[in-house]
Amino acid sequence: MLDIGILGASGYAGAELVRILLAHPEPKTLRLSSVSFEGKKLASVYPSFTSVKAGQGSLSLESADAVIEKSSVVFSCLPHGYAEAAAKRCLAKEGLFIDISADFRFGEDQESYTSWYGKTYGDPELYAQAVYGLPEFNRAAIRKARLIANPGCYPTSAELGLYPVLAKGLADTESIVIDSASGVTGAGREPTQSTHYPECADSISPYKVGAHRHQPEIDRYLSKMAGKPVSSVFTPHLAPMNRGIVSTIYFKMTKALDAKDLHELYSSFYAEEFFVRILPLGSAASNRNVRLSNFCDISLHVSSNGKTGIIVSTIDNMIKGAAGQAVQNMNLALGLEETEGLTMLPPAF
Repeated sequence: MLDIGILGASGYAGAELVRILLAHPEPKTLRLSSVSFEGKKLASVYPSFTSVKAGQGSLSLESADAVIEKSSVVFSCLPHGYAEAAAKRCLAKEGLFIDISADFRFGEDQESYTSWYGKTYGDPELYAQAVYGLPEFNRAAIRKARLIANPGCYPTSAELGLYPVLAKGLADTESIVIDSASGVTGAGREPTQSTHYPECADSISPYKVGAHRHQPEIDRYLSKMAGKPVSSVFTPHLAPMNRGIVSTIYFKMTKALDAKDLHELYSSFYAEEFFVRILPLGSAASNRNVRLSNFCDISLHVSSNGKTGIIVSTIDNMIKGAAGQAVQNMNLALGLEETEGLTMLPPAF
């Protein structure tokens, strides 16, 4: 049984972690922190937790120091730039630290992190220990890790979508275009003008065109998958929905393949992956079919001229793109069944 702590539990990703872990068989205690709501119950922020009984944990929001001190596994849902000190304290007591922010995703590459996030490393050696937590790509390393960098939501959908063709050398690495649409929960709980209902309803809007900070993460790990540099064009869009990501990905094929060929490749490549579902030929992946689940649905297509592969990759940005993948990483790092606590199916409608 595990003593688990969540830093930043009052944010969207933190609340999803609580919801998932309450149904997980391993937690003995669940301790939560929040700067904004310290001293309150999580149910005062999210009334959906009102029915949680005392035996499952009080779900009181404590200080981060108290949570780290009493937990052997710590999930950090803090904003970018705040995870380093917490990770050092957790690792000093031989705990497991899983960070959902971008702080550890670049590993030893401080230059890229500083360029895109405006932060510097206080302890560069700590960052060199971090393991990128995309299980379908990095499972063996995750099993041995004590410091795990949970991938971003956009990168998760793009990387899972492209991994098979990059690993097999079937995609021109200079031609990749990724168009992704995300629900507004991806912007976090703090309201902004762009996420204000009258601004985002009834429209789909590209943002940070050519300058989104997930771009270097995407290219970094696509390059590792390909074994050579990848330079993609990534454009995010804000969609009028609460949650979900739909990534439509285009690439020039290095050899002639039809949709059936692509489908056979992906079906074989992901045959042992429980959370990656390759849809039947002729289907188009939709975020509604992965909502509230840890699944990634992928559909395969080819342009009418037969030269361009088209992949549609969909996830729930708050689960496979954040909290669910973090629990998947915890399961791997602790030697538990990888799917433990994560087999919930998406709602049918």
